[in-house]
Amino acid sequence: MTKEMPKGFLWGNSVSSMQTEGGYNEGGKGKSVYDTFPATENSSDWKVAIDDYHNYPEDLDLMANQGMNCYRFQISWSRVNPDGDGEFNEEGIKFYDNLINELLARHIQPMICLYHFDMPLHLAEKYNCFLDRHVVDAFVNYGKKMVDCFGDRVKYWITFNEQNLYSTSETFRIAGYLKGERTDDELYQISHHVMLAHAGVANYLHKQTDNLIGGMLAYSEVYPASSLPKDVQYARQIDEFLNRNLLDVFVHGRYSNEVLTFVKNHGINMDFTDADQNVFNQLSSDFIAFSYYQSVTISSSVVPDNTLPNYYLDAGGKENPFLKVSEWGWSIDPLGFRDILTKTYNSYGVPMFPIENGIGVRETYDGHEIQDDYRINYHRAHIQAMKDAMFEDGVPVIGYLGWGLIDIPSSSGNMEKRYGMVYVNRGNRDLRDMKRIPKKSYGWFKKVIASNGNDLA
Repeated sequence: MTKEMPKGFLWGNSVSSMQTEGGYNEGGKGKSVYDTFPATENSSDWKVAIDDYHNYPEDLDLMANQGMNCYRFQISWSRVNPDGDGEFNEEGIKFYDNLINELLARHIQPMICLYHFDMPLHLAEKYNCFLDRHVVDAFVNYGKKMVDCFGDRVKYWITFNEQNLYSTSETFRIAGYLKGERTDDELYQISHHVMLAHAGVANYLHKQTDNLIGGMLAYSEVYPASSLPKDVQYARQIDEFLNRNLLDVFVHGRYSNEVLTFVKNHGINMDFTDADQNVFNQLSSDFIAFSYYQSVTISSSVVPDNTLPNYYLDAGGKENPFLKVSEWGWSIDPLGFRDILTKTYNSYGVPMFPIENGIGVRETYDGHEIQDDYRINYHRAHIQAMKDAMFEDGVPVIGYLGWGLIDIPSSSGNMEKRYGMVYVNRGNRDLRDMKRIPKKSYGWFKKVIASNGNDLA
């Protein structure tokens, strides 16, 4: 007997504001740190993206025609609040109000992400971002305003995209951090302040609405490079420090005992107060959201002594000889996807929601349909792995959202690293006509959605 996917399962697309909107100096938008990033040899700037600020109805039509019933988009903090901590911009709020109404008119459930690394420039320059508690308060104030504006129509929410990246060497880039020595104390303070900001918004949403909110991680399965016990230990520690430490707060309102013990033993000042713990005590998560693209492998023997577990992978990450990789060096590992779904649910008992998944590939359009069977194969294998977690392991899963299923610049601004099932005709330097052209995978995913995931052929 066929095991049926749940009715109302969410199929859709995830994006960020700076990778889609454009309109960087229109509608009263203030500058974000991304507006200071120049184009390079292998990347575009962020002024235009795919110009959804002017053309989003066309992309929503493409999603609706494909059958999608969920769209996770990000609100640009500096579009609705130009300085991040001053007056709100009604024209910017109206843009998202219209977007939400257009989604609902197409029977697409909106999912809001409040922050995707695009710190308002004013806050970055004056306060050095989340290193300062003023920015925590500013973010909570912004989040509360968005809940007040859109909570009547938007059921699903997340605060920070890939929040565990604030516990890694990526912290200082994605926080918009501009100055300082980048110390261990600062790493832990930024990570803690971001969690405090998450809790402030999540607690408010739960008090004011019946909507659902969860924490989100960039979750990569971590394998030991060998059966060397230290490799196994390092793989476990990476998961504890980068993932479970935050999951413990999202679900239970407390940090990992192991991590807090490490912080104490190493004299790290993470600026964690009793008042902060009181905020955490009120916290809960309705789901656990995460992105999944690849697994990683750790070799302890090349990690220098006294390295923070947060930085193990910077020194000891190794290619897995048992897995194929994309042209960008990202391993393809659907079984790792299943394992994350299952082990996380087993530990925390909260419904799972994968909200980013996909493969970036260099593609060109020559007038004929792009035959992206590699993308079909990638998504097919990961959807099957998700179904195995659901039906074989008993994991409740809310939905499956691909990343950038209409081509957008990658996180580094590279328009040539394409994740989409719809080709957007622009390059890094040449905007061309930005015409939207469905690829072969577009029709395949349309069939998958129409069958509610039962037909993956």
